[in-house]
Amino acid sequence: MSNILTGKRVAILATDGVERLELTEPRDAVDKAGAAVTLLSLQDGEIDARDHDLEPSGSYRVDRLVKDAAADEFDGLVIPGGTVNADKLRSDEDAVAFVRAFVESGKPVGVICHGPWTLVEAGVAKGRTLTSYPSLRTDLRNAGATVVDEEVVVDGNLITSRSPDDLPAFCAAVVDAIAKGSGD
Repeated sequence: MSNILTGKRVAILATDGVERLELTEPRDAVDKAGAAVTLLSLQDGEIDARDHDLEPSGSYRVDRLVKDAAADEFDGLVIPGGTVNADKLRSDEDAVAFVRAFVESGKPVGVICHGPWTLVEAGVAKGRTLTSYPSLRTDLRNAGATVVDEEVVVDGNLITSRSPDDLPAFCAAVVDAIAKGSGD
């Protein structure tokens, strides 16, 4: 599997409050598979990560602003969780528009933990089968999604997982979907 993503471009969309492992493990998985990774955010500079939503766990340099990016520049998108991260992303018009465009493009979108809040806000959860952190499941159902409790769920181009415990399965599914060029 070492170079199956050579030539592919993957965006990770995150901001302050991102759950560190949900940023670093998918990033490392797609990087190890040969993809070029770009960290998109709402602001320039660095974003502050957290462990378990509360404990500071380092910062990560932002490569580009999401408002200056387009879905057609990338082959895959990863949206990590973290309650604060997900809430800030779903409150930002540029981030929501980017997520909507990416999902509508049919290219793979991996979303974990609290990240599915952005799918709700982008209006792309309806009719999809998804999983998430338990506290978001009512929001997903209210947005018209079918919610299941599984470590990884692939529905078309959407790949979702529940929590950091699911990262091995999530990362493998994301790499596989990007390699195939779709979420199928």
